[in-house]
Amino acid sequence: MSDKENVNNNENQTDEVAAEAEAVENELDLLQQELAELKDKYARVHADFDNIKKRLEREKYTAVEYANEKFAKDMIPVVDSLEMALQSADADAQPQELIEKLKEGIELTLKQFTTALEKHGVTMVSHEEPFDPNIHNAVQSIESEDVESGQIVQTFQRGYKYKERPLREAMVVVAN
Repeated sequence: MSDKENVNNNENQTDEVAAEAEAVENELDLLQQELAELKDKYARVHADFDNIKKRLEREKYTAVEYANEKFAKDMIPVVDSLEMALQSADADAQPQELIEKLKEGIELTLKQFTTALEKHGVTMVSHEEPFDPNIHNAVQSIESEDVESGQIVQTFQRGYKYKERPLREAMVVVAN
C-alpha cells in the first residue's frame, strides 16, 4: 500500500469513527430527552394521583359529615307540625274542642314521623309477630287460654329496626 492509500484509508476510518460517534451522541441526546420527558410525565402523574387522593379524602369526610342531611330535612316538617299544635293550644277554644284539635295534630305528627322514619329504613317491630328474642324482650309471661303459647299478648314499649338490625327491642308480655 502506498502512503496515499494509507492516508485515505485512515481518513475514511476517522470519518467512520466520527460519524459513528456523532450517531451515538445523537442517540444519547434523544435518550436523555426521552428520559427528561418521562420524568416530567411521572411527576405530573404522581401529582395528579396525590390530588385525586386528597380530593377523595375530602369527599369521604364530607359524605360522613353530612350523612344525616336527608334524614334531618325529613324531620323538619314534623317539628313544624308540633309547633302548629302548640300554637293551636293557645287559641281561645272550648276545652273539648282544644283536646280534639290537639289529638288530631298529634296523630298527624306521629304519622309524619313514622313516614319519615320508614323512608330512611327505620320500621316498628310488629306486635302481631310471634315472640322472637332477637327483636322482643319478654318482661312478663302470663297464662292465657285465648292466645297460643309463645304469642305476644301485650306490648309495653314498641321496638324498632333499622333495615334488618334491631335498634330497640320491643318490651312485651308473652303467653305461656
